[in-house]
Amino acid sequence: MKKKELFCEDNIILNASFDTKENAIKAAGEILYNGGYVEKAYIQDMLNREKIVTTYVGNGLAIPHGIANSEKNILCSGLSFIQIPNGVSFGDDTAYIMIGIAGKNGEHLDLLGKIAMIFFDVQKAAKFKKAATKKEVLELLTL
Repeated sequence: MKKKELFCEDNIILNASFDTKENAIKAAGEILYNGGYVEKAYIQDMLNREKIVTTYVGNGLAIPHGIANSEKNILCSGLSFIQIPNGVSFGDDTAYIMIGIAGKNGEHLDLLGKIAMIFFDVQKAAKFKKAATKKEVLELLTL
């Protein structure tokens, strides 16, 4: 079996809108589930993580991912990307970009680090918010 691509156009949604962070997190998880990266239960793991500690990391970015025993629900590593032009509330913060992570064999820590470094650059983070095409997102999010 061919190794699944970590991130591709099918994993990207542009111009989304959500009334709650929970609905946004579910959507990020659905992309991973529909792409064959995770079992359906992983979506609940992502919601549970948010209850424990916020996945909002700054610069308009939230990175929902699983909890301590989530790996059993991960089939292979993958990323989902959702652009939310009007933002979604994470308490005192607003996320405009959501990147869902499923990391197999401890890969999630590496992925979290790489994504955090990309978004640490405020100007680059702003480019994701304005991206008009999936191709543009793929070019910006090189891991």
